[in-house]
Amino acid sequence: MAANINRVVLVGNLTRDPELRHTPSGTAVCSLRLAVNTRRKDAATGEWGEKPNYFDVTVWGNQGENCAQYLAKGRPVAVDGRLEWREWDAQDGTKRQAVEIIADSVQFLGGRGETDSEPQFVPAGAASDKSDFGSGSPADDDIPF
Repeated sequence: MAANINRVVLVGNLTRDPELRHTPSGTAVCSLRLAVNTRRKDAATGEWGEKPNYFDVTVWGNQGENCAQYLAKGRPVAVDGRLEWREWDAQDGTKRQAVEIIADSVQFLGGRGETDSEPQFVPAGAASDKSDFGSGSPADDDIPF
């Protein structure tokens, strides 16, 4: 029997400042809106262009509080999480539905003032020190593999 997998990894920029609220029990919940560009070829002109996709992201607990404190509109982030579908009755009586991303981890990319820089994503499980690779010389950076 096949295993079920519900995993999402996105790297993009925030389209607005984070919104922090708390549940009645005091748990922090932070809402983010993330824009992720997709390269597409225009059928009419044959030219490549960027098309933005927008995603609602929910971050719970201490990580949500950190997002609200340190992130701002335009900041690049990497989100690792899962999709969740929800349905509710609107005030006008219509049924509404939405798909959102529940973040397991949010990685802040770039510096605080860097919103136009190219984001560098390092998966959460990757070690940042290069001690496993020896002391390598600067010329090693020129090797294309």
